[in-house]
Parts: sequence; structure tokens; C-alpha cells
Amino acid sequence: MKRMMQRQGQVEPEGSFAPATARTDSDDAPRPAPARTPSGPRTAPAEFLREVRGELRRVAWPTREEVANYSMVVLFTLVLLVGFIFLLNLGFSHAISALFGT
Repeated sequence: MKRMMQRQGQVEPEGSFAPATARTDSDDAPRPAPARTPSGPRTAPAEFLREVRGELRRVAWPTREEVANYSMVVLFTLVLLVGFIFLLNLGFSHAISALFGT
């Protein structure tokens, strides 16, 4: 924090506060937003759809067996995590009940 304040001119190098005249008004002025330059002419909707279709043809789609395998891994992991969280919740609820005697 001290280094940041030194860079901003709010604090002297030895740590004392800098006088208000040491700071310049240009530090407080908002910076203008960078101008956006158009990348080129707009693409027609039909041309856009043709390009999307061409890109989708290049995608390496998984096989049915890969999708089934990945789905089973996700479901198995999900069941394990739900079971783990259930056991934690059950343990904590019993511990709190025993602690407060209800």
C-alpha cells in the first residue's frame, strides 16, 4: 500500500504524507476510452451461416462411445460428491445436536 501511494505521489519516500501541491491534476483526470476501429465490412447473414457451417465441419466431434464413457465418469463423480457432502452434513448435524443437547 505504501509503494502504491508513493507511485501516486501521496506519500514521500521516507513515509510522510506529500503536500497537496506535489500532486498533479493530470493524475486525477479520467483517461479517454480507446477508440474502437471496425475490423472490416459487416458480413451478410447468409455468408455468416456458411462460415459457421464450414467451421462446424472441422470440429473433431466425439464418438457415441466417448460420449457415453465421459457421461458415466461425470455421473459417478457426481454420485460420489453428493454422498460425501451428505455424510458431512449428517455428521455436522449430529455433532451440533450433541453439542447443544437437543
